[in-house]
Amino acid sequence: MITTQLLRPESIVVVGASNNVHKPGGAILKNLINGGYQGELRAVNPKEKEVQGVPAFADVQDVPDTDLAVLAVPASMCPGIVETLAGRKHTRAFIILSAGFGEETHEGALLEERILETVNKYGASLIGPNCIGLMNTWHHSVFSQPIPNLNPKGVDLISSSGATAVFILESAVTKGLQFNSVWSVGNAKQIGVEDVLQFMDENFDSENDSRIKLLYIESIQNPDRLLFHASSLIRKGCKIAAIKAGSSESGSRAASSHTGAIASSDSAVEALFRKAGIVRCFSREELTTVGCVFTLPELKGKNFAIITHAGGPGVMLTDALSKGGLNVPKLEGNLAEELKAQLFPGAAVGNPIDILATGTPEHLRLCIDYCEEKFENIDAVMAIFGTPGLVTMFEMYDVLHEKMQVCSKPIFPILPSINTAGAEVAAFLAKGHVNFSDEVTLGTALSRIVNAPKPAVPEIELFGVDVPRIRRIIDSIPDDGYIAPHHVQALLHAAGIPLVDEFVSDSKEEVVAFARRCGFPVVAKVVGPVHKSDVGGVVLNIKSEQHLSLEFDRMMQIADAKAIMVQPMLKGTELFIGAKYEEKFGHVVLCGLGGIFVEVLKDVSSGLAPLSYEEAYSMIHSLRAYKIIQGTRGQKGVNEDKFAEIIVRLSTLLRFATEIKEMDINPLLATEKAVVAVDARIRIEK
Repeated sequence: MITTQLLRPESIVVVGASNNVHKPGGAILKNLINGGYQGELRAVNPKEKEVQGVPAFADVQDVPDTDLAVLAVPASMCPGIVETLAGRKHTRAFIILSAGFGEETHEGALLEERILETVNKYGASLIGPNCIGLMNTWHHSVFSQPIPNLNPKGVDLISSSGATAVFILESAVTKGLQFNSVWSVGNAKQIGVEDVLQFMDENFDSENDSRIKLLYIESIQNPDRLLFHASSLIRKGCKIAAIKAGSSESGSRAASSHTGAIASSDSAVEALFRKAGIVRCFSREELTTVGCVFTLPELKGKNFAIITHAGGPGVMLTDALSKGGLNVPKLEGNLAEELKAQLFPGAAVGNPIDILATGTPEHLRLCIDYCEEKFENIDAVMAIFGTPGLVTMFEMYDVLHEKMQVCSKPIFPILPSINTAGAEVAAFLAKGHVNFSDEVTLGTALSRIVNAPKPAVPEIELFGVDVPRIRRIIDSIPDDGYIAPHHVQALLHAAGIPLVDEFVSDSKEEVVAFARRCGFPVVAKVVGPVHKSDVGGVVLNIKSEQHLSLEFDRMMQIADAKAIMVQPMLKGTELFIGAKYEEKFGHVVLCGLGGIFVEVLKDVSSGLAPLSYEEAYSMIHSLRAYKIIQGTRGQKGVNEDKFAEIIVRLSTLLRFATEIKEMDINPLLATEKAVVAVDARIRIEK
């Protein structure tokens, strides 16, 4: 519950206020005063009549009615104080900085429960405990530094961790990134990241609210709620980037399928962010850099011009952009020669445009004008300008400032000399700009933004999927575990997923007869063992009845062998689709190259079922091996449309068969005309 008293309190009391500004109770009072809080400010300190010039009361029972209380006292005292303020002083918002609660002991968890019961009873907001506080343009109720520039059009930061929020602010302030609000939810006993996002979504004001949200998340408590409100905000014109920490424990759980071995909570997070349209980041620097990019005019294309007076950074930036699928097109022809003639001898205009160390502010202006007005294959400009300390950069940065006000194409200022040209950079930032001091970090951030998909359409693709039949098949299976091949076939047929013709039997004569009918060569596979290839249970290119008979006898001797499956030998590129059920998230669908490459290369992309066709294409395009799927070095590509269709159909199957907990289709054999499932296995739990 987020109340008006939390966001815009008319009065605030700091319980545990101190004259020692190096203590939380002293620091938060100082920040409130220095932040120009306009309401009634009060302090509770049993030893003082006045704290930092603010009237002090010996006990909370003596305090007048107050909207918001900030507690900086031992955990054991907090439940009683909250009860007194909520019950007698009509306090409807609490920020508890104190630690020593559920994050430490069972006794602490009980204290938290008492506080939660009280605030819920009175309809009050609770931030924390164990947090640095909350700040917005109305009040700075945090005990930490730095305090960034705050304005209503700045960034909203929501962080699970107070310390991490501080470090994110450190990174952001040096870049000039401004903020509208900073939320540190701490233990999130009542208000967590999802709650703040929901409030921002349900109360979004397109005229006045910030359109940029940065998230640091340690635990996703409700993936559906995060997905719904993040995608809703993005559809309303917002941009969201997030770090999800603590999602690399895939090896800690034993799994029996290929998908189980490579799927993890990280796959689920990746899939959730992809579905919501959230730009995923992996460090504080990436997050704040993405936030800075969000403040600039939106990119209309992927072609960048780099203007610099130092060759090396231009080359490194070119490499970073290229790795992310962005372009630094060559500038040539009459226009390029015309520009070069106006620069100093030795300057290069091929892109990067290098005006040399002796280049002037007028040269920078000229190059930007050509990129803005004349080079039609340029969508944005990147200007890299620092100094070795021989000249000042005020005039150069004034040109950047001027052009950023009037140009329609985004201009990315990369000013690396934050020490040597510190005064010049500070003056540039003071005009409301941001700075990307590292060109490679910027290139990486841009690639993440450009390649992030839009929020998925919340619809289920049902065409060609026989849902009643899927339910009949699932309901008819008596036991948990890996289901029989005929049930696998039936489920895939019901979902409209094409299958290679196959026959399963423990009779050698029947197996040989099927091979004779379908024609040699054939493939034989043992039925029973989970990892067939590991136990010699897969034989390819069997060309005669005699060879098939010998392999039948051998494979039936393998431990746990129940029967032999035989299929016609097909050719094509091996692809893979799998799925795994993740608690809270639902089914995570993975795709990639098939065969042994799934586990060896782990080049897979993930999506959250159910999937749209747009999501399926996005998954395929994000694979490092996508060039193989397209076709390369004379090899024909595969039918991408059929691959995407199977991904979508599988995700619909999973939506109506939630009993499926793990499954692989590996491989699918793909040609330019068709994609066919060759081998599949499904594990269910009812």
